[in-house]
Amino acid sequence: MARKVKDVFINLPVKDLQKSVDFFSALGFGFNDEMTDENASCMIIGDHMYVMLLVEPFFQKFTKKQLTDSAASTEVIVAISADSKAEVDEMVEKAIEAGGAVSNDKMDDEYMYGWSFQDLDGHLREVVYMPES
Repeated sequence: MARKVKDVFINLPVKDLQKSVDFFSALGFGFNDEMTDENASCMIIGDHMYVMLLVEPFFQKFTKKQLTDSAASTEVIVAISADSKAEVDEMVEKAIEAGGAVSNDKMDDEYMYGWSFQDLDGHLREVVYMPES
């Protein structure tokens, strides 16, 4: 039997915690106040799935490696599923309105519709809709 985990926490360094919380709140995400302080905020992205937004100096305590300059380099792309093409467009448009930037052109083929954006710190998000077939 394959191993299953109870919860998933993605740790993400951010320059300004409050601006990042405001940005993701504008996209409709909620936060766990019990796991939030001046160094970190726990964004709820699904059942048992969370993104820990950590201010860069606090994030640096968890690794001996140098942080990536997300404005110039990419280490990971976080993909977020949507229920429709319209929901994909709506989320990316909200990200742009909240100060984010488009990352790539829309992609539309028989298997997937997607569009991507960069958050305030340059981290990449791909929003995808995959119709059931």
